[in-house]
Amino acid sequence: MNDRDAPGGRPGGIEIDFRQVFQALPSPVLLLGPDLVMIDANRAYVAVSGRGVDELRGRMIFDVFPDNPDGRTKGARSLRASLERVLATGERDSMALQKYDVEVPGRPGVFAERYWSPVNIPVLDDEGRVVLVVHRVEEVTALVNAQAAAAAGPGGVLSRKDAMAADLLTRSLELQEINEELRTAHARTHQVAVILQRAMLPGTALPHPFAAVRYRPAAGFLNVCGDWYDLFDLGTDRLAAAVGDVVGHGLEAAGVMGQLRSALCAAVRATGRPAAALTTLAQHAHTVEGALATTVVQAVIDRAGRTITYSRAGHPPPLLARPDGGVDVLDAVVDPPLGAGDDTLPRTQATVPYPAGSTLVLYSDGLIERRDEDIDLGLRRLCDSVGRHHALGPEQLADAVLADLLPDSPDGPGGLGGLDGLDGLDGPDDDTALVVIRL
Repeated sequence: MNDRDAPGGRPGGIEIDFRQVFQALPSPVLLLGPDLVMIDANRAYVAVSGRGVDELRGRMIFDVFPDNPDGRTKGARSLRASLERVLATGERDSMALQKYDVEVPGRPGVFAERYWSPVNIPVLDDEGRVVLVVHRVEEVTALVNAQAAAAAGPGGVLSRKDAMAADLLTRSLELQEINEELRTAHARTHQVAVILQRAMLPGTALPHPFAAVRYRPAAGFLNVCGDWYDLFDLGTDRLAAAVGDVVGHGLEAAGVMGQLRSALCAAVRATGRPAAALTTLAQHAHTVEGALATTVVQAVIDRAGRTITYSRAGHPPPLLARPDGGVDVLDAVVDPPLGAGDDTLPRTQATVPYPAGSTLVLYSDGLIERRDEDIDLGLRRLCDSVGRHHALGPEQLADAVLADLLPDSPDGPGGLGGLDGLDGLDGPDDDTALVVIRL
């Protein structure tokens, strides 16, 4: 009988009792649910924690292991931050040395000084959701105390190896404290950028009944970027639509985005011509720190004359899907990004006719650009997707395009799509803005 024929599908017919394996692990291991309630602990964890299994199971970890009220330790806060990162990202988080005092069993309010080296590991279901967190710790209290004894006087001398290890642990603790401070500062910056970005992008009350917009933030904790979109009426029969992309991430990029979007909106309202509006915007960009190298596409739709006039500043070309499913790439004109050429020169524009029932698609490069891949491949994928789904309504078409090109970051129907999830962590490496207009 070969290994495949073994009972239970195990090589050699060996059935593995994973509960026994869990209990036999030499490292202390605690299993937590997504609500941070303790599910089980192995023997090593029970021994090092001084708590019986019945004292652990079914209880919130921080109810059993609170911070020392003397205020000199931040173990619980640091551990909570690590566990929440694991739940949010689905990725393991290795913590540096932690001073996390533990209440002495049978002596309420009395805490023993303890030092730990923890790592938190997610267990994911088939859909990538965290269903369990494996919290593994190694206690290093004895080593830290030995270092302290050695530093106190000649009577407590460590071996060279132990002294080096203890010194590394001390440096790890210092780095952990600095890291937590940086994470807190970055979290505040990210939150402000998210609020700013939400405030500056248009809401769901679109001026055109046959239009849909989607905004998908970049993946990653701090990747609030500078993409923007705009859509508004220029009188009874004319509609302005734009998508722009500021270089950079974070609060600065979001602020630059807001300034450029407002300036372009004012310029196109004043001139009514995409090229004139981008000429004005390019000159204005020189007065806005961080605005140079921004790309923009501005289109003006004449619904009475059934024409689209557009101008591009280094931005990916709009797509025009005809009622028969054919897709035209509107790339007849393109000028350099803002600040990348002579911005005293007038920008160019082109006008194309369209048949009733066509669809105009504007987007940012996050939709088609991938690392280690020619951007033309992404553009072809987008054209294929728009052509396949051209008969859908704008809302359904926008969702279908995102599902085809960004399959790892599903979007909900309607509204601004991913805008409410600006602080999400799954998705592309760059922002994605998408505007779909049925003409």
